[in-house]
Amino acid sequence: MSEITPVGYIQHHLTNLCVSVGDSCDDKGSFFVLHIDTLFYGWFVASLMMWIAYKVGKNLQTETPSGIQNVVEAIVEFVQQQVKDVFPGKNQLVGPLALTIFVWVFLMNAMDLVPVDLLPKIGEFFHIHSMKVVPTTDLSTTFALSLSVFALIIYYNIKVKGFLGYLKMFLFHPFGKYLIPVNIVMTTIEEIAKPVSLGLRLFGNMFAGELIFLLLAMMGGFSLLGVLPQIILASGWAIFHILVITLQAFIFMLLTIVYLGMAHQDDEEAH
Repeated sequence: MSEITPVGYIQHHLTNLCVSVGDSCDDKGSFFVLHIDTLFYGWFVASLMMWIAYKVGKNLQTETPSGIQNVVEAIVEFVQQQVKDVFPGKNQLVGPLALTIFVWVFLMNAMDLVPVDLLPKIGEFFHIHSMKVVPTTDLSTTFALSLSVFALIIYYNIKVKGFLGYLKMFLFHPFGKYLIPVNIVMTTIEEIAKPVSLGLRLFGNMFAGELIFLLLAMMGGFSLLGVLPQIILASGWAIFHILVITLQAFIFMLLTIVYLGMAHQDDEEAH
């Protein structure tokens, strides 16, 4: 068995379990590459979220709510308040969408708190030799989320402003009718920046957090002398990382509300 190097250890934990149309997942000529682990863990936490919501809804108590019901109600009230404070007007989709994004992104981020070697080691018993556990460390996940939000932004821009009104935004914003070519370039960049910033911000923070966990896991050199400082540092980083994963879920949710709120403004309100 070949010796595990630090680079090999990190690459192993950051390699997706995937299938592709082509010679391999690394083949640049592949028609597409499907990340099985990203889909599995993303669907797993989504199923967990729906199961908890179903159980709480089925056993709803008005007089003596349970602990999990209190948690769910607190999250719903928190998200509802954010929507009220940020979103102009009314839209029955925005509240449930914001709640789903916040909880789902948080749960996917929280997979980062699972010990980095636990699930990959379990996977090896089933002859799974590569596994990336945190869905939000995969650009496919973060950009799928951000592009879905972007599609809603375009839809509501056209629905509220009309197609011609949406087109006018590109022609006359931000510098008026005398600089139409500049307006088109600036507004296009501004619009494209929305999904790009959403996707890259979440990916970058979660990827960096996962990388730090991997570096801490290697710090002890797999020796008993390194176990104690490794546990102390990893526990400290995990406690801090709880704030990071919550903050990233909150930022993604809040920016979604803000962008959809901007899409619901007509020309007079926007200017």
